[in-house]
Amino acid sequence: MTKKRKHQEDFQKVKFKVGKKKPKLENATDTTFRTRAIQIPEQLKEDGVLPTQNRKLNIKDLLSQMHHYSPGVKHNALLGLKELLSQYPVLIDAHLSNIISEVAAVFTDKDSGVRRAAVHLLQFLASKIRAEQITPFFPLVSAHLSSAMTHISEGIQEDSLKVLDVLLEAYPALLTDRSVILLKNFVELISHQQLSKRLKSRDKLSWMLSVNPNRRVTSQQWRLNVLTRLKKFLQAVVDGSSETEDEGLQEQKDSPRSVRNPICISWKLHANNQQHIQLFENGGLRPKINSSFRLRSLTSVMDSAEKGLSSAENLKGFIEIIVPLLIECWIEASPAQSAPILGNLLESESQQLMQQVLSIIHLLWKLTKRHDETYKMELWLRMNYLVDFKHHFMRHFPYSVQETVKHKKKDSFKGSKNCMRSSNNIDHLLLNLTLCDIMVSLASTSTLQTDSGWLDMIRRFVTDTLQDGSKLNSKQVNRLLGVTWRLMQIQQNKVATEPLIKAVYTLYQQRNLLFPVRTLLLKFFSRVYQKEDLRSQRIRSRSKVLSRWLAGLPQQLALLGLRNPELSNQLIDIIHSAASRSNKELLQSLQATAARIYDPLEGTLVLLPAEAQRRLVQLVYFLPCLPASLLSCLSRCCIMGRMSSDLAATLISILHMRSSFAGWKCQVQENSMNDVDYFSFLFSTLIGFSREELTSLQGIRGKPHISQTQLSPIRLYLTDLDQFLHQWAVTEMICHSLSTIPSQSQCFDILQTGICKYLVGLVVIPDSTAGSVLCAINKLLDQACIISENLHKFLASCCYSLLYFLLTLDKEDAEHLQKRDMLWGSCISALALLPRLLRLMLQSLQVSRICREELPIVAQLLRLLMQHGQLRSHMITNEFLVQQIIKDIMTLKSGEVQEQWLTDLHYCFNIYLASHPQTPGPINAVY
Repeated sequence: MTKKRKHQEDFQKVKFKVGKKKPKLENATDTTFRTRAIQIPEQLKEDGVLPTQNRKLNIKDLLSQMHHYSPGVKHNALLGLKELLSQYPVLIDAHLSNIISEVAAVFTDKDSGVRRAAVHLLQFLASKIRAEQITPFFPLVSAHLSSAMTHISEGIQEDSLKVLDVLLEAYPALLTDRSVILLKNFVELISHQQLSKRLKSRDKLSWMLSVNPNRRVTSQQWRLNVLTRLKKFLQAVVDGSSETEDEGLQEQKDSPRSVRNPICISWKLHANNQQHIQLFENGGLRPKINSSFRLRSLTSVMDSAEKGLSSAENLKGFIEIIVPLLIECWIEASPAQSAPILGNLLESESQQLMQQVLSIIHLLWKLTKRHDETYKMELWLRMNYLVDFKHHFMRHFPYSVQETVKHKKKDSFKGSKNCMRSSNNIDHLLLNLTLCDIMVSLASTSTLQTDSGWLDMIRRFVTDTLQDGSKLNSKQVNRLLGVTWRLMQIQQNKVATEPLIKAVYTLYQQRNLLFPVRTLLLKFFSRVYQKEDLRSQRIRSRSKVLSRWLAGLPQQLALLGLRNPELSNQLIDIIHSAASRSNKELLQSLQATAARIYDPLEGTLVLLPAEAQRRLVQLVYFLPCLPASLLSCLSRCCIMGRMSSDLAATLISILHMRSSFAGWKCQVQENSMNDVDYFSFLFSTLIGFSREELTSLQGIRGKPHISQTQLSPIRLYLTDLDQFLHQWAVTEMICHSLSTIPSQSQCFDILQTGICKYLVGLVVIPDSTAGSVLCAINKLLDQACIISENLHKFLASCCYSLLYFLLTLDKEDAEHLQKRDMLWGSCISALALLPRLLRLMLQSLQVSRICREELPIVAQLLRLLMQHGQLRSHMITNEFLVQQIIKDIMTLKSGEVQEQWLTDLHYCFNIYLASHPQTPGPINAVY
């Protein structure tokens, strides 16, 4: 058999018979199974927790792209982050840690576009993230910032200053906590270390300014940029110190009478020894503890590196490094020695650099005053730096700034060869003032003879600046007054201080001064006055300029009015301080201006807020004289409602203390206040209306302003509730003052004369006036008082008019219902004290003259009077009159069905009067 046949046998074809099914193969696939779709809904959903921006990237995607090698990808990721976080701010809190770490990491990126985008994103985040949120991550941010500031690349160093600006603006306190590292970084940005040849054995390193020609800006411009940030950083350190002080005037510590918050005491609460008054030394600001032990501060247990500039050792070390570098910067920017000194002109960039140098030294000087051993620190500064400062700083003092005048037209400047001029703007002035402030801090009284040369230069400059009439801003004036104050402390004789005070007063007299400037000047003069007042009477020599300034304050207060309440408050405080010290010039001026200050219509008292009103009311106590015209103004101020009732009561109390009835053991100042004028004030305030106002009320008729009855000749004018309550509170104080006068009978006669002269005969009387008169009568009446018949009739008419008004009140009239208890009590007390008053009122009830609608009111009044316990005995005495009134009522109601009110009247009469009970019951009427 051949090979071909054998091969065919291996692959023989199977032949199937017709009609037979094909047999299944052994490896055949079973296709009878069924399939179903697998549902995975969570994978098909979009991610709702992480929103995306316009490129459909969420925050995780963007943060992951921050590690990409391509600068373009990282730049786009930073822009995408800003876009996403601005649309969804909630993502910031959820991913704060990752965002901060990734953004801080690109501070040192090689690409400038990435760094710019990082600064913009950081600026956006700073406005959204609070300081307490970023505090846990701030060490990482600070580390990256320090790395950028010390980076070898000049571009990264320049951009690090922009990062520093953002952090100083948003988180100054967090940044100043790491002052030791950052201050060293500042030094390394403008200088480098070199080994000192003179101190090789001690291995002491010195610093010298560095020059890098590879920078895009000049060395001077670069140092200006760095020093500007250093100044901001030191300012943040100063502001964050525990003892925050303002520049200029507020940084001196030798004034024991600085402005303090007073302790407000309500004498009403303490009058009866119900509560003790707790007083604190130093106005309650810092209670002094007399102890030989001293508590150690928290900074003393820290490492010196952790304390930063709060440690005297660290501060001295930094001053030793930075001040020589600053002097080198000054030398480079200052005028050349060979240049003409006339005007001492500076270019703008040089002036800015010199300004930053002086500002940094000034801030360092302020930090030295925060330590306990300030005197030793000042001696150390003087010993180390006074010679250099005099040689370099004071050599060309004062400095000016030169400006290049641009030629717009050739013809306009034809023939002008010199196009440089000395500028009179604020730049050179602030530079000179900062220099003056630094120098005077190194001088003292003991070194006056040694320093007289350069001190005279500063004194002349300060005097000329104050008197030249230029417009100064608050920062300049603050620094200027600080230097002036220091000069006055160094040389305290009148020959040296009087020209300085006169120069400041020249500036004070300028018109249209800014409010902060005016405030600083007021504080300065107030401080000078307090310092002068502390001296003993033996050596005190009053400054004429200061006296003239004090004498003008009341007139300024009267002219100021409501235009500037804050400035008015400052004037009032100074006037009050000087008045309490009995300054003669000020008291005379205050007396002359009092009528304008206390004018009831347009005076300062009624225009200012409540707290200022309180201080003005207190000034009344110090006025040398209180004439009748001024008392009339004060009375109108009390009753017009433009100051509170409590303040009006305080004014009445002050006037009572100034009167001869206050019970002083020593003699009261003669001609201070006439007794007749004092009684006129009390009576006018008690009435509550002027004579002109009462006259104008007589023509008013009908409701809702008038309450009228046919049985009384007096009609009541219904006052507003606020006016009534105010007048009632004032009335109570008036009654208290009247009750303290020794001779009550004479006081009552004066009150009776006033009532009969000004009120008796009027047809319309305000309800508050009627109630006040009854209240005063009740307070002053005793057995020795004799009441005239006219007053009896007037009071009886007032009582019935008031009682009729109260009984006819509608329950819906909520405003007048609040008057009910006060007026009802006054009427009942008067009727109980004066039996004849009750009899006259009963005699006036002639029911035959009234209409039938008023009969139930009369019946209700009789029933309430009979039920009242205090009037029971008097009603029994007048039983015949009451019975006659009831008979007249029955006569008018005869032939009609008896109503319930008439039945109640008969019942009360039979119970309380007809049976004649021996003792009055305790029942009081409730209407």
